[in-house]
Amino acid sequence: MAQSTNNSVTSKPEILVILSLRGGCDGLNLIGPSADPVYIGERKSELRVERTGDKQGLLLANSLADVDFRFHFKAPKLKSLYDAGHLAIVQACGLTNGTRSHFEAIDYIERGTPDNKNTPSGWLTRLIESQKLTGFVPIVSASNSLPVALLACSEALAISSVKKMQLQSSPQYLMLKEAALRKAYQGNGSIIRNGIGTLGIIDIFASKTIRDAQGKIQDYTPSHTAEYPTEWYTNEISNSLKTVAQLVKMDVGVQIATVDHGGWDTHINQNYSFTNLVDGLSRALGAFWEDMVEYQERLTVVVMSEFGRRLRSNESNGTDHGHGNMMMVLGGKVKGGTMYGKWPGLANEHLDNGVDLAVTTDYRTVLSEVITTRLRSSSLDTIFPKFIYKPLGFLNA
Repeated sequence: MAQSTNNSVTSKPEILVILSLRGGCDGLNLIGPSADPVYIGERKSELRVERTGDKQGLLLANSLADVDFRFHFKAPKLKSLYDAGHLAIVQACGLTNGTRSHFEAIDYIERGTPDNKNTPSGWLTRLIESQKLTGFVPIVSASNSLPVALLACSEALAISSVKKMQLQSSPQYLMLKEAALRKAYQGNGSIIRNGIGTLGIIDIFASKTIRDAQGKIQDYTPSHTAEYPTEWYTNEISNSLKTVAQLVKMDVGVQIATVDHGGWDTHINQNYSFTNLVDGLSRALGAFWEDMVEYQERLTVVVMSEFGRRLRSNESNGTDHGHGNMMMVLGGKVKGGTMYGKWPGLANEHLDNGVDLAVTTDYRTVLSEVITTRLRSSSLDTIFPKFIYKPLGFLNA
């Protein structure tokens, strides 16, 4: 592959992580306007961020329109990242076409064309094509499959665990196993070429992992003070972020990674599941940031979801599919500790269709700022066709 167009030969490449909160995260319960009388009147106490009591929300400085925004009480790590200037929040983001279908929203968002869900490639695929990334493994999805954003990308790998990318055996049998596999892949067909390519990647991983005397791959040890949560409800997000951190540190060339964190479709009994989800997200992302301390200056993490939830809670102690939502950007070059965008308010006349937080910032605006400012791409017309981009200013060059 050719050298990336956004880095000189001697510079170290940027690292972009897209963290998707699958299911439609209730942004109003994660970062809530706690003093808004409409917010208080339309939601049960357990489904909003409160100003007082044992579950008092965490007050955020530099909010929009002098609104008393607070993080959910289970998000102290996110609050710390915000206060330290590493995390920025963009309010009232989303799709402008108003769909409330998971499948449509994901297709529109990840293809990068809200007017066309049949676009044959994902927005990340088009970004990658414009960048000409280098490295053995430049693009990874920390899961068992690739997201729609990487549709038609021939260079991306789905890696849920580094251990699963390697042959497991004692030292005396590893060479025999690989020799047998290589003998099986003879010829010039596409399957043969893919098989040979996979064996090459396995060789690279094998050369960069630590094994004990019996050939067993050693568990990953995070750097510094990083402590990933280990409760059952945090396993998915912790394991995925640890996989990304490990791959970056293995120096196999990771420059773009995707992470999925599911379970945010909270129609029923939202309080229980949402509290656990926020706890896992906050502590896992905080641990990842600490784990990546040596890479922070070239790391950017974008946290997003396909849509938000309705303003009014439903009769099942949950919330239904909504529209506008928050996005978060974490990184060494982020102008954090500040909210960006335009807050439309929750008065009925300002709601989308009288029920949802309105979208005032197209989600592509946030992604475009990362693409142009950090990855220095000049191909926005290709990545997001027909989109007119106006920067928000949350990133340093």
